[in-house]
Amino acid sequence: MIKMQQTMRWFGPQDKVSLLDIKQAGATGIVTALHQIPVGEVWRVEDIIERQQIIKNAGMQWVVVESLPVHEEIKRASGNYLQYIENYKISIKNLADCGIRTITYNFMPILDWVRTDHSFINQDGSKALLYNKDAFTYFDLYLLKRPNAETDYSETEKNNALQFGSKLSEEEKALLFKNVLLGLPGSKINFTAEQILTLLDNYADIDNERLRKNLIYFLSEVAPIAEKYQVKLAIHPDDPPFSVLGLPRIMSTENDIKSIFEAVPLNANGLCYCTGSLGANPKNNLEKIIDDYGDRIHFLHLRNTIRENENVFRESEHLNGDAKMAAIVEKIVLMMNQRNVSLPMRPDHGFLHSIEEGEEQYPGYSLVGRLKGLAELRGLEMGIVYKLAQ
Repeated sequence: MIKMQQTMRWFGPQDKVSLLDIKQAGATGIVTALHQIPVGEVWRVEDIIERQQIIKNAGMQWVVVESLPVHEEIKRASGNYLQYIENYKISIKNLADCGIRTITYNFMPILDWVRTDHSFINQDGSKALLYNKDAFTYFDLYLLKRPNAETDYSETEKNNALQFGSKLSEEEKALLFKNVLLGLPGSKINFTAEQILTLLDNYADIDNERLRKNLIYFLSEVAPIAEKYQVKLAIHPDDPPFSVLGLPRIMSTENDIKSIFEAVPLNANGLCYCTGSLGANPKNNLEKIIDDYGDRIHFLHLRNTIRENENVFRESEHLNGDAKMAAIVEKIVLMMNQRNVSLPMRPDHGFLHSIEEGEEQYPGYSLVGRLKGLAELRGLEMGIVYKLAQ
């Protein structure tokens, strides 16, 4: 039976986790990006080949681009956005010419993902990522001091945030500020308050409807190019799957997925099926999404979360959380065999274990936590394949 292609994310030559480490973890494919190229510029063939060769020399393949970032002006349909779309098309063709045919991207304004705590301590002493709405509300209202932010919150939410903040030391407030405004993946540079407020002001007149319209226009332009060159585009769901900082959200629910697939029905217009991001919204039925859109799933992020209450969720062990991972993986195996395709999968947001404590790590991307997740997911899949083959 066809099984998932096991991959791991690598942030490039500056990554503290080496390609040798990843190979020894059991991955055969690499998920990476050319982070050194400014967002919106063309990815040149020579730059792609250079990165490919580094990975090939380590005995693996570059199988997924994560991410080919979408310029903010495309998301806003303003400024130089038409030129940036043309550049995106050229980058798609260049990647295809190099044999890389799965591209992940997102359409989240400004921030790729948000957590309030990057070092939540689990019972076994390992550390995980966590989102606390009270902490975020306190950050928004009293640390960032976003103009008119108070209109986005109820009196109860404001009071809860004040109570949360009253227990924080100045050092803890500074850490919260840093955690929320961590830069883009592959970078450890934080936004300043002034930068984020300026960026937020650019979205003042953009609501969900307008952002969705801009996404559909973008896809109507780039998906035919991807289809022509046999490239699969995989949009990553919003993380978290609800509005933050008053920003619009258009890829958080099953209806959001349906709307863009119906608007741009090409198969190249597909989904990065992230069980963590989609699963953080309890209204999303993860198994039904596979049933309904399995033919449009082009890349797999398998991770798990636990919702402690309606205001707090945290990353959990890959096999133990709110997402029913055994049922999900079984559906994935059946779907892949029906489609006759091996989809790339990577474990996501592993724990930070004590053996790596003190080393410089990008939150959620330490080696041991992801190795553990990859091994568990591999074993789960092997058991499912054995069962289905009987």
